[in-house]
Amino acid sequence: MTACFYFFGVMPVSTIIDTIRSRRSVRDFTGAPISKDDINTILDAGRWAPSGLNNQPWRYIVVQDCETIEEIATCTHYSNVVQGAPLLIVVFLNHDAKYNYMKDVQAIGASIQNMLLVCCELELGAVWLGEILNRKEKVNSILDAPDSLELMAVLAIGCPVEKERISTRKGVDDVTFNEKFGTGWVGRDEEI
Repeated sequence: MTACFYFFGVMPVSTIIDTIRSRRSVRDFTGAPISKDDINTILDAGRWAPSGLNNQPWRYIVVQDCETIEEIATCTHYSNVVQGAPLLIVVFLNHDAKYNYMKDVQAIGASIQNMLLVCCELELGAVWLGEILNRKEKVNSILDAPDSLELMAVLAIGCPVEKERISTRKGVDDVTFNEKFGTGWVGRDEEI
């Protein structure tokens, strides 16, 4: 079986693909606490994301205090999701470590995706909240974050309420072109 090097050792590619395909945004949590080991595993996955010149522009604030969670919930239309999560990981771009703004934002996205995938592997539910960016100054104020930190997202994480979660994706042929825009992709032999 083909394998790649993964930050916890060697992981079969099929398992990585399965995790990517099975990950879902989870907005309903049981309220059970998340262990310190799991939190550290999630943060470790985030910090191993690629970044331009390896500048690692991300900074995280872990929030578990109920009062702080309630305050952050006032900053989003998805307050019920935030209030229901026992763990928030607030993700920032550190302008003091900035290399190239666009590349740094892309690196933050990779960091967030790593954390979401590890949540899935840990059988935790998580959702990436972006709408909260409309109130980023308020979030920074609640968390005493300096001006050098720009809010990029809040991850709400918890043990998922059991229910079916389905998702669909456009086909590879619908989103991919061959050599130049407008020329349909012909690179696969069978349906994936």
